[in-house]
Amino acid sequence: MSTVFEVIELVGLSCESISDAVTAAVKEAAKNSKVAWFEVIEQRGRVTQDGKIEFQVKVKIGKKNN
Repeated sequence: MSTVFEVIELVGLSCESISDAVTAAVKEAAKNSKVAWFEVIEQRGRVTQDGKIEFQVKVKIGKKNN
């Protein structure tokens, strides 16, 4: 039996941490179907105009097709 996964990429943002940014992306992906796995492929951040740090992550997410 073969298994097939759909792969999508999302960018998660958080002013708290990299981990929270990953969680935001995975939770968003899980709204429509079950997430099987994820891979963080980029990490970056920025300083906002009011001096806060914003963490950004690009996440590759695998969803099992039925």
